[in-house]
Amino acid sequence: MAKEMIAMLLAGGQGSRLYALTQRLAKPAVPFGGKYRIIDFPLSNCVNSGIDTVGILTQYQPLVLNEYIGNGQPWDLDRLYGGVHVLPPYQRATGSDWYKGTANAIYQNLDFIERYDPKYVIILSGDQICKQDYSDFLKFHKEKNAEFSVAVMEVPWEEAPRFGLMVADEDDRITEFQEKPKNPKSNLASMGIYIFNWDILKKYLTEDELDPQSENDFGNNIIPNLLRDNRKMYAYHFSGYWKDVGTIASLWEANMEVLDPEHSGINLFDENWKIYSRNSGMTGHKINAGAVVEDSMITDGCRVAGTVKHSVLFAGVKVEAGAIIEDAVIMGGSEIKAGAIVKHCILAENVVIGENAVVGAMPEGDACGVATVGPGVVIGENAKIGPNAMVDKNVEGGGEQW
Repeated sequence: MAKEMIAMLLAGGQGSRLYALTQRLAKPAVPFGGKYRIIDFPLSNCVNSGIDTVGILTQYQPLVLNEYIGNGQPWDLDRLYGGVHVLPPYQRATGSDWYKGTANAIYQNLDFIERYDPKYVIILSGDQICKQDYSDFLKFHKEKNAEFSVAVMEVPWEEAPRFGLMVADEDDRITEFQEKPKNPKSNLASMGIYIFNWDILKKYLTEDELDPQSENDFGNNIIPNLLRDNRKMYAYHFSGYWKDVGTIASLWEANMEVLDPEHSGINLFDENWKIYSRNSGMTGHKINAGAVVEDSMITDGCRVAGTVKHSVLFAGVKVEAGAIIEDAVIMGGSEIKAGAIVKHCILAENVVIGENAVVGAMPEGDACGVATVGPGVVIGENAKIGPNAMVDKNVEGGGEQW
């Protein structure tokens, strides 16, 4: 039985701009918002949009991601026909095994798509925080009788040169594509979310693979080739919450926006569009007498005896009496010892901050960056970690400066 639309989720990104956070972790597996990982968002969007078949293309450091996805049960994607499938690169008779680019990753899995003989294929990114109804996007694609549609967002003109831009006419038909141009003709930024007619996708991926000069990339190769052939290409305007959390600053910012759903547009408490995750299975959290917690998200299994202000604490975080946390993202299992001060920073999973240590500092003008500590790192007592530090190995105590 053919599926109307299946999703292919690109989740192989290294996330090199997240530095210490992704040295042992694929970017889509990075924790977010207290009890989620980044990949929970596109997976939940699929379920909420009625898409029950998802291929997840993994590559870089896939172990945690594979384990986390499992059989797809938390997202209601444990199906006999369809469901979620992890698709790592594999050696085949013709040679190639490593995904060479986004287009090549899909090309290597054409057989998977063929099994479901869909009319449409939606290509998704596994490293964005976005709440989007893909069924509304598909409705637009059908109404336009499109062969290819791309979700776009209007961005400020001064930021437009950072993006791939779609130039479209008054009917939203795409007439030109600009990849990070110095002189933008449009402020419609591609979100990297595409709907293809299956026959068109197969044709252009196959032709692209035969071109030895190609970078095998959707933005650099497939979209320009579609334009060259005057295919029916349309820009779908998306107006909800979308953030590419590819940098430390944007990941920190998105976590902070979780604390203000009314103004930021990202509401993790929305009963009508739930974001599903593989729950940690921990106990409830406990706030001790004398503790101070203000304007923060505290998740399962946290133990707070100190002060936490405007911060996101993931599951199982421990904050001892006298410790102060402010404007911080503290990922699961981390411990903040007595007297430690942690401000304006991101701590990865299972970090230990020793007694009276100082990590990060509140901004003064534009001069203060987001301090970052990688997973499993131990910061010794009395150590001092500066506001722009990127720490990926243990720091001894005794006032060591970074």
